[in-house]
Amino acid sequence: MTERMAIPFDQTRARDPRALSILAKTIYKELRANGYEERDILMLAGELLGAVTSEVKASRSSKGD
Repeated sequence: MTERMAIPFDQTRARDPRALSILAKTIYKELRANGYEERDILMLAGELLGAVTSEVKASRSSKGD
C-alpha cells in the first residue's frame, strides 16, 4: 500500500534541484507568513534531517552495510 503525501510531489520534478529549491523557499515563506519564527523552522529542519538519517541508517542496516 502506497502512502499519500500531504503535499503532492511529482517524482519527475523531485529530481530537478531547482524544483527542490523552489519547494524549500515556498515552504519557508509559508511558515514565516503563518507566524513561525526562525528557531521554529530550524527545529523543523533538524527533525527532517533526523528522520532522513534514521531512514538511511535503517536501510543500510537491512542491506547489511
